[in-house]
Amino acid sequence: MRLGRIGYINCYPVYGAIDRGVTPLAAELVTGTPSELNDLLAAGELDLSVVSAVEYARHARDYILLPDLAISCDGPVRSVALFSRRPVGQLDDRTVLLTASSRTAVDLLELLCRDVWNVRPRMAQARAEAADLDGLAHLPHEAVLVIGDAALLLAARHAYPHRYDLGEEWKRWTGLPFVFAIWAARRAADQRAARAVHHTLLAARDWGLAHLDLLAVAAARATGVGITDCRSYLAGLDYALTDRHLAGLTDFFRRLAARGLVPDGSLQFLQVA
Repeated sequence: MRLGRIGYINCYPVYGAIDRGVTPLAAELVTGTPSELNDLLAAGELDLSVVSAVEYARHARDYILLPDLAISCDGPVRSVALFSRRPVGQLDDRTVLLTASSRTAVDLLELLCRDVWNVRPRMAQARAEAADLDGLAHLPHEAVLVIGDAALLLAARHAYPHRYDLGEEWKRWTGLPFVFAIWAARRAADQRAARAVHHTLLAARDWGLAHLDLLAVAAARATGVGITDCRSYLAGLDYALTDRHLAGLTDFFRRLAARGLVPDGSLQFLQVA
């Protein structure tokens, strides 16, 4: 089995025990950005991976969801944000840069722009990587969508007068949690092996949530964000996939399907018994 993981610190609570040998994993780990893992799973280069939530909706014929495992928030997420030089209501026909962002974050931003903020900005792919925060400052734009560790660092710099946390904006809009990433397996993968990996990931997740202080130290070392801020950030994320999370996920998919952005279908899970 080849298992994908995002290199951001938001995955530390799931993969920290595996990295430390606390929870043995019978699979090869492949690290990448959300967009890279999306493409690798779609191409069959991975058997199972954490991917942008919207990728499941777009490839539901080929994927099955792993139960009780996700990266989500019930309010502010902190690491997915729109940074703007002006209030969001003034972004009509203005340029919004998209860094190497997850497709879920981009789709959520477009929904918020159209249905909540009533603006039609021009979306443009940034030439600079999200990690190159100094490079971003010199590009011609009014706002930029940044995800992951870079979003935490950019917020600490206070370089933009306006910041919109997409998890918080979704909760204000719908009253529901938002699921940014899920774990999915290819239907063609060995299902017994996929179940074994799923069991390992759940055990690793439980260990990680019980050792957030240790993981926050490692996260601070990796990013330059303070230990206290890393601890607060990791503790503010949800790593389960409860009925409330599923309600938020299906509501998001329904809104995308209504615009023809994803096929309209039901969620299907890996059989764990």
